[in-house]
Amino acid sequence: MCRNIKTLRPPVTPDADEDDFHAAALQYVRKVSGFRAPAAHNREAFDRAVEAVTEATAQLLGELEVRGAAARAAQPAG
Repeated sequence: MCRNIKTLRPPVTPDADEDDFHAAALQYVRKVSGFRAPAAHNREAFDRAVEAVTEATAQLLGELEVRGAAARAAQPAG
C-alpha cells in the first residue's frame, strides 16, 4: 500500500519539511479513503485526516533516533 510515499527520515531525506509531510499525508489519506478528491460532504473529514497524519508524521520524524546519524554528520565530506 502507498508504494509512492517516499522515506522522509534522515539521512535518506535530510531536508524533508512540512510540505513533504503534507504531501505524504495527502497520498496516504487518498489511498486509505479511496478518494482522490472527496465530495463536498466529505471534505472536512478528509482535510482533518490529512492534517492529523501530517502532524503525526512531523512528530514521528522529530522523535526518531537514527543509529549512526550523529557520527555520519560529524564526518568531513570528501
